[in-house]
Amino acid sequence: MGIEIEDKFDVSPEYELPDLSALAEVTGPESRHLIALYYDTPDLRLAARGVTLRRRRGGADAGWHLKLPQARGVRQEITRPLTRKTVPAELAELVRAYTRGAELVPVAELDTRRNVTVLHEDGTGLVEIADDRVKGTVLGEEPKVVRWREVEAELLESGTKKLLAKVGKRLRKSGATPSQAGSKLAKLLEPAPIPTAATKPGSAGEVVLAYLCDQVQALLAQDPRVRRAEEDAVHQMRVAARRLRSALKAFRTVVTGTRAIQDELRRLGDVLGEARDLEVIRARFTKELDGLAPELVVGPVRARLGDDLRERERQAYGRIGEALSDERYYRLLDDLDALVAAPEWGKAADKPAQEELLKSARAAWERVTRAYDRAQAIDDPGRREIAMHDVRKAAKRARYTAEALIPCLGAGMAELAGPAEDVQEALGAYQDGVVAQRLLAEEAARARKAGADTFTYGLLIGIERGAAERAHAGFPKVWKKTCKAVAKVL
Repeated sequence: MGIEIEDKFDVSPEYELPDLSALAEVTGPESRHLIALYYDTPDLRLAARGVTLRRRRGGADAGWHLKLPQARGVRQEITRPLTRKTVPAELAELVRAYTRGAELVPVAELDTRRNVTVLHEDGTGLVEIADDRVKGTVLGEEPKVVRWREVEAELLESGTKKLLAKVGKRLRKSGATPSQAGSKLAKLLEPAPIPTAATKPGSAGEVVLAYLCDQVQALLAQDPRVRRAEEDAVHQMRVAARRLRSALKAFRTVVTGTRAIQDELRRLGDVLGEARDLEVIRARFTKELDGLAPELVVGPVRARLGDDLRERERQAYGRIGEALSDERYYRLLDDLDALVAAPEWGKAADKPAQEELLKSARAAWERVTRAYDRAQAIDDPGRREIAMHDVRKAAKRARYTAEALIPCLGAGMAELAGPAEDVQEALGAYQDGVVAQRLLAEEAARARKAGADTFTYGLLIGIERGAAERAHAGFPKVWKKTCKAVAKVL
């Protein structure tokens, strides 16, 4: 697996590559012949999302390549050895969020005559420039052939984006034009665009729909990463699910009839949350143990906390895998596609965005203050702390709502999102400390049953209790500061 960062340029058949020797040492050109067979669903679901899956022969990296878009000019590339013309099961699994059960079949072939020039320093590659003459064939009952020439400048492991930019500048000066296509396949195929509802310019519906589209794309983009258990992927997918659910709640006067989708997003978030919380708590305990003097770490506490939590985390990932393979999940993805294609518009959809959506931001914060007032009116400390969890959830929704409206309402929403996040984090610090104490007590009981010394567990519980008490004691100051900041915006 790697991250592919490249700039692509369209050039004429007569184009001449400029002299790049002033930028670095130059090697090449070296000629290669590449033949790539591309796979997709018959209706081109991968191509529509900017995903490419190919089997390539020739060159130094023959094999199966799956490329997943990360940002413009940046793609994650996952490779597997060359096999027969059946898509490897692992790669097919990684695109299930896009294919959703549809068959993967050959849809195109690219025959590329490539001349490779490499910029390097002391034998270490910096940037690779590929000058490609391409014959593309769209497969089908009546194959269509298209020919073109293009140049790609790809950043190698030891190169810098600054050098890549300098190469791009030289190429443009010599007549190359930045390509609007994200890949060779995008030049050849013409997938139908992702269906998106028409909206009135400047309306609340336009702003909300754009945000929903972004979050649906974010959710889909994390799916392959979660299946591979990549770092932070579960967290990012969980955040996308939460943002979608929060938006559907906050903007219910703009888009209506989404209760079932909200429920499924909550369920998905819960499944993802179990593994994420275990990841965080395991890292938390590791950091605390590293901060203790060696003589205070008594017995196999480090191994027990790490191994026990890692096993629970492994089981939680197993449940994530089951959830992402369940038809219920694919129905949710279909429902999200249907939502952005044909939402059930509410009465506020056609109203001016700035006027209408400011009401949503204000309502979101009022929900926080109401939750806070209810919690403070409870005399019993235990019940009051439980009610403060509702304050945290309301603050999180207020934050997400404000962040969604920054493109429309500007800096004021950023000034609202920040204080809402402060409330969320302050209450979260207290809650995390409480959860950590409970988990440590459970692990200490297991250790005691096994005959192990539990001194260090008690020490860690004390550390967590102190952190929770400090967060609790400091919250009134955070709340006062937040209310003052919010009053200036709303």
